[in-house]
Amino acid sequence: MFTKYSFTVKERFLRYVQIDTQSDPQSTSVPSTEKQKDLSRVLVQELKSMGISDAHLDDHGYVYATIPANTTKEVPVICYCSHVDTAPDCTGAGVKPLVHTNYDGGNIVLPDDPTQIISPADHPYLLKKKGEDIITASGTTLLGADDKAGVAVIMDMAHFFMTNPDVKHGAIKILFTPDEEIGRGVDKADLKKLGAQFAYTLDAGERGAYEDETFSADGVTITFHGVSAHPGYAKDKLVNAMKVAGAFLEALPTDTLSPETTEKRNGFVHPVRINGIAEKVTLEFIIRDFITAKLAEYENLLKEKLAQVLQRFPGAKADFEVREQYRNMKEVLDKFPHVSAYAKEAIARAGVPLIEMSARGGTDGSRLSFMGLPCPNLFTGEMAFHGKHEYVSVQDMQKSVETIVHLACIWEEKG
Repeated sequence: MFTKYSFTVKERFLRYVQIDTQSDPQSTSVPSTEKQKDLSRVLVQELKSMGISDAHLDDHGYVYATIPANTTKEVPVICYCSHVDTAPDCTGAGVKPLVHTNYDGGNIVLPDDPTQIISPADHPYLLKKKGEDIITASGTTLLGADDKAGVAVIMDMAHFFMTNPDVKHGAIKILFTPDEEIGRGVDKADLKKLGAQFAYTLDAGERGAYEDETFSADGVTITFHGVSAHPGYAKDKLVNAMKVAGAFLEALPTDTLSPETTEKRNGFVHPVRINGIAEKVTLEFIIRDFITAKLAEYENLLKEKLAQVLQRFPGAKADFEVREQYRNMKEVLDKFPHVSAYAKEAIARAGVPLIEMSARGGTDGSRLSFMGLPCPNLFTGEMAFHGKHEYVSVQDMQKSVETIVHLACIWEEKG
């Protein structure tokens, strides 16, 4: 199918990453930043120019579109989904993408900050990319491959089907979401309007990666209440909430249960934000594990540590709040084995070795699965995300396009 097809994914990606779409976890608006719509409007216009007439952007920043079925078979409606926002961890303003053609396998020095060196020693996946075309940022920003690689892949898939009407497929829905990086990616998604029965996110890394399992996740907020007093007359009166919070952090394990000490299937407890004054301090945690029941174990550990610390600071009090964030998608996907089977077959048809992975994080698919839309995650080639060393292989993105085209065809064949 692809011998005469000219991929557009590279050119699309290079355009998309230059549009700043960074989300903001402190914002209460939807989407959290209005600039995310700058890219979404571009996507709608490009989809319409392909002939996809129902493409539109809603007030909440979601793009919906349909590639109409061209088969007489009864085929389940599938959806491909990616997010337009980039992570708050590193600036996404002024991205200057660089294409390193026929990568030679050595260090990549980023010219706008030569201290930023993407090395195969630190990024061993690069050793597999020799001879391919690698795209990076210039050294002062992230690249935005997470998840504009996924966006570009889906757009190229749409272009393929709209320019190859003889290739049979059922109805394919496209969904581009805002605010995935801050955990709000599907808060306002209208699944009834979307009208899909099964979905796939395009938000995984190395070529061939297939993820049907993610962490389960909770958020914990602990609010420490001290006792305020004039510091000149504070003897036996002042209880400094910052010191209480500091003692609590000091009481946490240092050799386990943290992102910096765990890997593979081990979960963690991770403080991510602290804010306050002597009278009141708020401390935010993310709690992660593949086994949902373990979240409660970790939260109970925090409660025990908190009780012990409060005993050391008479007069101090604390509130403990738990919020469910998302759950391991495998709990849903195991009920629909054909969703995974078709994806694995598509990867094989693209000539790519399958890599079954468990995501030490979450995707929009985690929540979509529990909202009634079973949704595993497929590779795009995006690597080293959320930082200045982010990169992607053009050839990986092209193989991702091939995979999701084959996947839509497989759904039609099985119809």
